[in-house]
Amino acid sequence: MRQTQHTNRQLTLASRPVGAPTVNDFALHETAIPTPQSGEVLLRTVFLSLDPYMRGRMSDAKSYADPVAIGQPMVGGTVSRVHASHHPDFQVGDWVLSYSGWQDYALSNGEGLIKLDPTQVPPSYALGVLGMPGFTAYMGLLDIGKPQPGETIVVAAATGAVGSMVAQIGKLKGAKVVAIAGGTDKCSYARDNLGVDACLDHKADDFAEQLAKACPDGIDVYFESVGGKVLDAVLPLLNTGARIPVCGLISQYNATALPDGPDRLGQLMGSILVKRMTVKGFIIFDDYAHRYNEFAQDMSQWLNEGKIHYREQIVDELDQATQAFIGLLQGENFGKLVIRVGDDELA
Repeated sequence: MRQTQHTNRQLTLASRPVGAPTVNDFALHETAIPTPQSGEVLLRTVFLSLDPYMRGRMSDAKSYADPVAIGQPMVGGTVSRVHASHHPDFQVGDWVLSYSGWQDYALSNGEGLIKLDPTQVPPSYALGVLGMPGFTAYMGLLDIGKPQPGETIVVAAATGAVGSMVAQIGKLKGAKVVAIAGGTDKCSYARDNLGVDACLDHKADDFAEQLAKACPDGIDVYFESVGGKVLDAVLPLLNTGARIPVCGLISQYNATALPDGPDRLGQLMGSILVKRMTVKGFIIFDDYAHRYNEFAQDMSQWLNEGKIHYREQIVDELDQATQAFIGLLQGENFGKLVIRVGDDELA
């Protein structure tokens, strides 16, 4: 079913998943399109961002943000058109970056909306390279990782929305970049398009040995978004004074128990102490919103100069978001995953 001007499709949270989400944890509903009041705009979603953090919002465990309520639309960043407006700052047809979630239409009082210029870059870029993922890579690497020329950076999920930006920014700063990805196609892309010095397939049986060989001088910066066996392989190679920005732990999002094997906590804490490492988690807009303009200026310039390459995976139709999201958590995406919810123009 395609987007129309008559109903509002919503993909809602039907139940809280135990382990990996399934299609039964979501429900598709049709509701009336809301009517904007004075000071409000009605937004029509064109693009919806799918991101790993959404798995945490499906849980009611204590976190940095409130969980999605059962029966409510899933949360998510969106690029929308202003469909109707009773707000002096927004006109019908304006492109805006918004947070409308998994639905066709949403009301806004204008707070937090960012106008977009579709003549500069494709509007969907505001969900990726010029949005939260790009911002996460930029601030995490440069403010926490602080890479120096000649140092070695290891980045997990290196062809994903965040990792691909980390890899390229690292090269721009003169570092050696060792990428980690899943599969030969992704590794080939990282080498040929992102310009990394090496890319290793984490699925390889001898992955840890390959990583040690690729990092003969140790690891100075490890950009963490995965955890699990990747962190296990990285930990012994970290240099004294290493920095570890932590933006996610996707390998653990669906876990229902601690991983098998020995308790690694002692090894980790011992390494942090002996090697005087910096390990810092961050939530990008909570911690760095005041520096967004700095990021946007640098990233826009790098894009215009052809120094940053960006790949999107666009999936058509809102009702495909559920399966696409499940695949994202399993590493099936290639590039920034975006759902095309509606047409650029709707007659």
